[in-house]
Amino acid sequence: MESGHHPARRQLLTGAAALAAAAALTPLATARAAARTAGPGLAAYPPVHWSAASPANYTEADRPAQYPIEMVVVHVTQETYTDTLRLFQDPAHQAAAHYVVRSADGYLAQCVSERNIAWHAGNWDYNTHSIGIEHEGWIDEPKWFTDALYRQSARLTAAICERYGIPKDREHIIGHAEVPGTDHTDPGEYWDWARYMRLVIEDS
Repeated sequence: MESGHHPARRQLLTGAAALAAAAALTPLATARAAARTAGPGLAAYPPVHWSAASPANYTEADRPAQYPIEMVVVHVTQETYTDTLRLFQDPAHQAAAHYVVRSADGYLAQCVSERNIAWHAGNWDYNTHSIGIEHEGWIDEPKWFTDALYRQSARLTAAICERYGIPKDREHIIGHAEVPGTDHTDPGEYWDWARYMRLVIEDS
């Protein structure tokens, strides 16, 4: 997560705008849209649930026309799944990722449209050219990195790479710690990159 500390718990935003955004893109609609965009012969996106981040936490854009999408950035939340979504919906948080993966079952939330620039990497150039995926857990507690989390995240990353022609290698699928200028260390030493990359390739 882009914020460098553990923010206090905050309440979910409510109101017509948030409800309208949630209603506009149901999980089924999201899955169908992803399948259409992927095209024949490409990896299909796994089902995702739309959980809109506050517009204060990302920049509207027209990607990939405006900025080519060239990489995937892997994060660890340092929060629970539920609290991560709450923080992304808080306009004061000043950060959000495109997706959040739940530890227990790999359930996926999409918080920012891929066409928009999520504030997740702490580096504007990397933000403009990447998709950010948050994973529920703490970097020093490997129990959070479940088989379901790895598999669903890898399915998502494989589909993103195929949609945008991103090579499935460690130069283009990176950790937050590898972003220039960051002071973050996620996904940390317990993230199994060999396992993750194997799953990404298997899902291709």
